[in-house]
Amino acid sequence: MSRPRRIVAHIITGLNDGGAEAALFRLCTADHEARHLVVSLMGPGKYGPLLEQAGVPVLSLDMPQGKIRLAALWRLRKFLVDTRPDAVQTWMYHADFLGGIVARTAGIRNLYWGIHNTTLTRGESTSTTILISRLCAILSRFVPRAIICCAKKSAEVHADLGYRASIMHVVNNGYDLSQFRPDGRAGQAVRSELGLDGEALIGFVARFDSQKDHRNLFRALRLLKSRGQTASCLLVGTGMDNSNDALAAMVDEFGLSGQLRLLGRRDDVPAIMNALDVHILASLAEAFPNVLAEAMACGTPCVSTDVGDAAIILGDTGWIVPPGDIEAMAHAIGRALAELGSSTWQRRQHNARRRIESRFSIKQMVEGYRAVWFGEARETHL
Repeated sequence: MSRPRRIVAHIITGLNDGGAEAALFRLCTADHEARHLVVSLMGPGKYGPLLEQAGVPVLSLDMPQGKIRLAALWRLRKFLVDTRPDAVQTWMYHADFLGGIVARTAGIRNLYWGIHNTTLTRGESTSTTILISRLCAILSRFVPRAIICCAKKSAEVHADLGYRASIMHVVNNGYDLSQFRPDGRAGQAVRSELGLDGEALIGFVARFDSQKDHRNLFRALRLLKSRGQTASCLLVGTGMDNSNDALAAMVDEFGLSGQLRLLGRRDDVPAIMNALDVHILASLAEAFPNVLAEAMACGTPCVSTDVGDAAIILGDTGWIVPPGDIEAMAHAIGRALAELGSSTWQRRQHNARRRIESRFSIKQMVEGYRAVWFGEARETHL
């Protein structure tokens, strides 16, 4: 007689488009050993309906951003008391703080926090987020049983902030390699759709956000253009479309309107990654940038700023440059474009895929979380 599946309840700040939200979705839909339940402190966002379609129940508490509703927290407590999960995993600072306290008042001790940031900078992060992260550093002494960080850099930074290092574990994000895989036909379909057959093509899949530093990428592209090197560039993500006046002004400022294609949010990211020759990450800060692993899983080499665990993801398959360094970014993109079509490039494509297969599969991610929750496999500590 088989034992009942363990119940894991996840509490996350929201379910809009983001790296942590995507990782939660992959984890819940890939782990068939446990029954997963998800609570969003805010609304269902992008991933709520997708989780429901995959058979994962979602409870949305519908708290407005930046506001705490006691009635919503009481609903959360009642939900935890009624379901009696075997483990509770919280995701991101607000959920760590609020979800952690509520879970403990509900009598749950098998409680795990999740950290998916590396930096907290005034002007980029809200003062409330910074305050809550500081409070979490204090509460980490006695609220969570363990803390799961998606990146080694995240663990190191938060240990320096005062989080309890002895209970930190690093579990990297993992990827569905049947979805993200080399697929020349899918990539060619995107190129044909956009009228870009046979052109050198780079791209950046990221929402419109100052932390993504599109301005730095545009400066690098302008510098390359002045040196006679150009490539069409796809910009994909929420806010990356012609309705964004701030983005449109930036494109005009750098004289790149003929070179950039603003595609907005797309649901065919694996096909986009296959269409690209090179994926660029220009961010000022990241924890474990999913887009690098997704591009590499499709056999697309990357140029990335040295943020979070980007260098660990890339290994020797791509190029790492300092954040904000326009000259270094332009030089790296130029080197990548010069290498296209060569035997060296083909090896680079092959090695990029192999690196993700060997180190960042969804299976490894699931095993990592279950190791911390239930002690079922090898754990990776800070």
